Amino acid sequence: MKRLSALLMALTVGVAQAELPSELNFDSYPWYPYKVHVTSKLQMEPIFVGGVDMVQTTPTYGNPAGEVPAKQWHDFIGFTPAQTGESGLGWVTVNHEMTEANDNIGDGGGMTAFKIDMDGDKIVVVPQTLEDGRSGEFFNVDFVNTVGETGMNCGGINSQNDGRIWTAEEWERTGNGLGYNDIGGYMRDTSDWTVEYGWQGTPYEGASFARYENNNYMVEIDPRQAKAIRKQYNWGRQWFEGGTILPDNRTVILGVDASPAFLSKFVADQPGDFTSGDLFVFKQNANSFGGEWVLMDNDAEGEDTFLNFDAQAIEAGATLFMRLEWVTYDKNSGLVYMTETGRDDAGNRFGRLLESDCRPAKHHYDRAQAYGVDPTTVDYPDYYGRVLVLDPANNTIKPFVHGGPDFPDLGPAMEATVDNEGNLSIDDDDADWQNAEYTPYPHKHLSNPDGLSIMYIKGQSYLLIQEDLNGVSHGRVHPGLVNKNCEFWIVQLDGREQVEVEDLVRLGVVPVGAEVTGARPIYDPSDMDNAVALLINSQHPKAFNEAPYHNSVTVAITGWESAITSIMEDGGLEDRAMVKVYPNPTADVIGFENVADAALYDADGRRIRIVRNASEMYVGDLSNGAYFLKFDKDPNLVKVMVQR
Repeated sequence: MKRLSALLMALTVGVAQAELPSELNFDSYPWYPYKVHVTSKLQMEPIFVGGVDMVQTTPTYGNPAGEVPAKQWHDFIGFTPAQTGESGLGWVTVNHEMTEANDNIGDGGGMTAFKIDMDGDKIVVVPQTLEDGRSGEFFNVDFVNTVGETGMNCGGINSQNDGRIWTAEEWERTGNGLGYNDIGGYMRDTSDWTVEYGWQGTPYEGASFARYENNNYMVEIDPRQAKAIRKQYNWGRQWFEGGTILPDNRTVILGVDASPAFLSKFVADQPGDFTSGDLFVFKQNANSFGGEWVLMDNDAEGEDTFLNFDAQAIEAGATLFMRLEWVTYDKNSGLVYMTETGRDDAGNRFGRLLESDCRPAKHHYDRAQAYGVDPTTVDYPDYYGRVLVLDPANNTIKPFVHGGPDFPDLGPAMEATVDNEGNLSIDDDDADWQNAEYTPYPHKHLSNPDGLSIMYIKGQSYLLIQEDLNGVSHGRVHPGLVNKNCEFWIVQLDGREQVEVEDLVRLGVVPVGAEVTGARPIYDPSDMDNAVALLINSQHPKAFNEAPYHNSVTVAITGWESAITSIMEDGGLEDRAMVKVYPNPTADVIGFENVADAALYDADGRRIRIVRNASEMYVGDLSNGAYFLKFDKDPNLVKVMVQR
């Protein structure tokens, strides 16, 4: 199968375009994109590139303040609007999932802050000088001298009330050593931590615990001065990913990227003061979408119970979800939306807590019943995930859009990798799909939603859904591809309780290997109902993508107000349609749905036939077996079976 795999990669990746007849003008986009693509109705340009743009640092570990390249792996984006008397649009904060020991930026993860403004119809970064004397465009957020460093910075919270920002420390840490879940690989100081900064005069001041236990919190930061304010110990120690703050400026809904995951809520005693309040976990009623919030014990005194949230949630019989990630609030409807990313072995993960009173959420039971399996056994997968909707008024949690549609597990055919010298290599695993019957690939497929936010344009609410693929089987990428290929989508929130994947509009796709995440609308502070731009991240792409998209990059997408109507009515990024052929299998002639130019390849990768401006191709002289059609300006391969 080596020659066939090489052919497929040449066709879908564009590695060996010279093998193709140039007059057919085959186009590899977008199944294997090398850059960020957005619908032609919008404008897009990079504004922050990891590993390239320089960040200003504070004195750290005895080293003087300086300038070093920004970290990579951009994830969360926050936006803090300028207030009256402040210039510019406001401040942007970008998380870095990358963890490393770094003398200048600080051990652990990281975050970059910068100020933006509009220059005509473009977003520009504005130079500034901070109170600590740093001057420049991009600033490393100081965690080292404030909150005892930070873990892996993934999602976060961006309050719609006042623009306050929290970064989420995901990835559970269980020790100080060098293991997979330990901190020793990227934190050199593993001495016990004593809380000092941000909790003066509270029971948390002076609390002492193991250094690894100072990871896995929501951490509030000051974007204007690029420094951390406090770790929210009173929200419990969890695998935090996303969250949102309701309009009362007291209630915080928290998403946790765990398998399984609990949904929690913090309610502050006073609006805007999140240093005191109560922590709750969600528990659905039996066979019901409705439920209640069960009070946790998060007192810092005594047993330091903020370290033991999971044990308390299990004891309470809290409802189980599968990787709750980003959470967002719609001010027009009062509803909370959140992504449940899913996992291939969801049932096995749920089953780990069968001995407790915890059970999966009702929608998992409903879905499992439809498949005739038990959601707490290995027979229950959750390949695609979904978006859920929480109604705070009646405490119901229901699916808003399920991922999918279901697609057979044909598996990938090859893996494309790049070595340290930049050489591309292809590994063939002889996947089942090469011998399977051809199945038309869905022109819209939602796989593992992760990033989630709401954008307001002309006062209307639009939900932005971003993918981060857990895997590449079962239709999460097109059969024949293996490197992740993530898309981002938009749908108008117009009062519908539920939508289908067909209702989504594809806004764009990020380059090979990258996760698309962080989508954050940018507003003029004088008009918070009309986004002037959308910032979005392309995170951890493959090294062979074109510059600057071989690095993590934050791009600004503009032109929304004038384009939104045509985007929603005419569709976004052009559909990746498959050309339909018939009959298949065939004995002598294969017909095309539309007149087209096409090339036919055999199973060894040899081009054996070309037709132009044709509606059919004669194959009656060919031996029985599998062949592959490639159509002009369509990046997909169509498998044709000759059978007599």
